[in-house]
Amino acid sequence: MIKRLADQERVEALAALRGWAHEPGRDALVQTFDFPDFVTAFAFMTAVALEAEKADHHPEWSNVYGRVSILLTTHDANGLSERDTKLAAKISVLAAALT
Repeated sequence: MIKRLADQERVEALAALRGWAHEPGRDALVQTFDFPDFVTAFAFMTAVALEAEKADHHPEWSNVYGRVSILLTTHDANGLSERDTKLAAKISVLAAALT
């Protein structure tokens, strides 16, 4: 079973993940990314989808034109796990490459 992050691990992970916030009700990481247009947002989502598939860890997300909102949590851990923090870090790198 996948281990849920302890309180101190969560604090440290959030400090290292620029722009990500903790959603306590879901024990999840959340961030909204803004891109100049739909094509760029879709390119970002495609890149994230490929990384998520490699990690076998998939985000909850929504897209409206140039905005992509992402929520990461590990259902098997009933909250945040290292899988979420690793994918969030990769997502941040992908977003930075497109902005």
